[in-house]
Amino acid sequence: MAYIPVLLLMFLGMAIGIGALLASHFLGPKMANRRKDSPYECGQTSIRAPRHRISVRFFLVGILFLLFDVEIIFFFPWAIVFRKYLSINSFILFEMGVFLAILLVGYFYVLRKGALDWE
Repeated sequence: MAYIPVLLLMFLGMAIGIGALLASHFLGPKMANRRKDSPYECGQTSIRAPRHRISVRFFLVGILFLLFDVEIIFFFPWAIVFRKYLSINSFILFEMGVFLAILLVGYFYVLRKGALDWE
C-alpha cells in the first residue's frame, strides 16, 4: 500500500515520455531528402567514411577528465562547510588533506602510466 504513490509516479513518468515520443513521431515533419540524410562535419564535406576508428586514448582522456572533474567538484561544498563550522576546522582540514592526497596519488599514477601522453 505504501508503494502506490511511487508506482503512480513511475507510471506517470513513463506515460509522459512515451506520449512525447509518439507526439513527435506523428506530428513532426517528415521531409527526408538526400542532402538532409548526408553526414555533416561542421559545414565541411566529409573526407572519410563516417565509421572510422577512434583512438582508445581519446576515450581514456575523456574518462580521466570526468573522473578528476567530478572529484574536484567536492572542493566547493567542503569550502562552504569549512567556512561555516569554524570550531572543527582542524578535523575538516585534515580530512580534505587525506582526500587531496588520494587524488594526487591517482593523478601521479595516471601520469606514470603515460595515460596522458598523446603520441
